[in-house]
Amino acid sequence: MVTPDAKRKAVARACEVHGVSQRRACQALSIDRSTVRYTSIRPDDGPLREEMKAVAAERRRFGYRRIHIMLDRQGIVMNQKKLRRLYREEKLQVRWRGGRKRALGTRRPMLMPDRADARWSLDFVSDTFTDGRRFRVLAVVDDYTRECLALIADTSLSGLRVVRELDAIIRWRGRPATIVSDNVLRAEGSGAADQSLSVRQHALAA
Repeated sequence: MVTPDAKRKAVARACEVHGVSQRRACQALSIDRSTVRYTSIRPDDGPLREEMKAVAAERRRFGYRRIHIMLDRQGIVMNQKKLRRLYREEKLQVRWRGGRKRALGTRRPMLMPDRADARWSLDFVSDTFTDGRRFRVLAVVDDYTRECLALIADTSLSGLRVVRELDAIIRWRGRPATIVSDNVLRAEGSGAADQSLSVRQHALAA
């Protein structure tokens, strides 16, 4: 739908370019002359616009509804539709925030292990019981042989618990050259693992 302001501009453009009268331009464009000749008697609302812009500058993430509440607290009462119109005319719309920034560049590819126990992978899977309680399962896999070395299930698996389970695997399996984790070890757990296992750990980006 063409707005009245756009219709007035179209008639003015036709009169200027083709040198015709306003009546002829309105007839050619099928526009009512009263629309073109209408003069707005709407007040400028200058002080109100300034108050609205001041609130928007202080509260940058506020939309027109929240600004309406803030102005109402200051004793400035108005129709919400009018505030929305002024809000749009002043171009105060809140911009949508973009998504999470991704890392630039290419990641170094991880080399495939060439022997057993060259690299172990740790990961968690989770599910819920029928009563709604959650439980987690820690999976430890040898990346070369694809052998599952352990599946530890519990309702709570702390970093220290992970270290104890890895120590138990090492006692019968031997020490791996590298342990790869997808951020499954918490800060205290990864630190303890470094001291207990003396292996090099890599944290893969999620």
